[in-house]
Amino acid sequence: MLPSIVYSYRPALMLALEQGSDGTWHNAMLRAPAPTSRAAYNGVGTVPAVHRLVECGWDRESPPLLHARRPLFRLLAEDIDRALTYELAPDSKDTDGATHTRSVLRAAAAGALAHAGYATDPRLRGAAQRMRQRIQDFLDSPLAEDPWVKQEGKHVLVPDAAPPSLHFLIMLAFMPGFRLEHDEFMNALFGYLIKPQSKHEPWQLAGTRAIANPNLVLGDPLGSRQGVDADIPFSLLWLELMARLGILDRHEGWKRQFERFLDDRDRDLIWRPGKSQSMTSARPQVWPFTGLGKGAEEDLALEVTFRLALIARLAGRELNFV
Repeated sequence: MLPSIVYSYRPALMLALEQGSDGTWHNAMLRAPAPTSRAAYNGVGTVPAVHRLVECGWDRESPPLLHARRPLFRLLAEDIDRALTYELAPDSKDTDGATHTRSVLRAAAAGALAHAGYATDPRLRGAAQRMRQRIQDFLDSPLAEDPWVKQEGKHVLVPDAAPPSLHFLIMLAFMPGFRLEHDEFMNALFGYLIKPQSKHEPWQLAGTRAIANPNLVLGDPLGSRQGVDADIPFSLLWLELMARLGILDRHEGWKRQFERFLDDRDRDLIWRPGKSQSMTSARPQVWPFTGLGKGAEEDLALEVTFRLALIARLAGRELNFV
């Protein structure tokens, strides 16, 4: 009986009912719902919708996730079919833009499929291998140290730069067998992730045009306490991903931030936010993983407490309930 309870959760049911007949949500892929809108999920895209339902406990064989599987797997293909660029569709003559957009969507689809439980599917493993090789080539090249050029007064990444994206890290986090096959790559990735975060915004050249790519990870995003407190949802997601990747305890800064979260718990071991800590995130990629309750202060406190327990367990720490 307990597994069926997750399918009676009203917000998840409402989200599932917004799925279109083609398996997508609102014919979009990456769009997160606008926080200021009163409309239910306000045009949310397929990737965040799938992540959200998985976080709510829905199985990959449930009808909405099963129906979403086809368009997500289709996105893994190495082509530039403009029909598969969804809300990110570039100008009809912009081949470089279409290539760039497809690479972004490919990583996002891979992350959603891995999270949904398709880690051993050969189609996903093939896409993961191709993405891993591109990132490995980037990390082994001089571009890893300086991938920037100036265009119209701002720094942009060169077209050949291939830093990891948050979607790629999500994919890796839910593909433990794949990670074990690529130890050297994981060590190189760790070395990149602990570097100081770049001060430049993540824009990248696609041909002659610069395109924003906020999904890119350009170093350690938890490098300062102020940054962590300004975005608690993202900080928890990052710590969870690092724990799933098996590298949380290898970095003193991440360990220290996690210990500080634990220290903020009250005598009942419930986490409570401080005055300078924000429970809202400006990063749309975080939406599927936070605010799963009704949004009340107590719900948020319990949700963070659960996340901390989950991170501790993933990192191999003993859980203390008394």
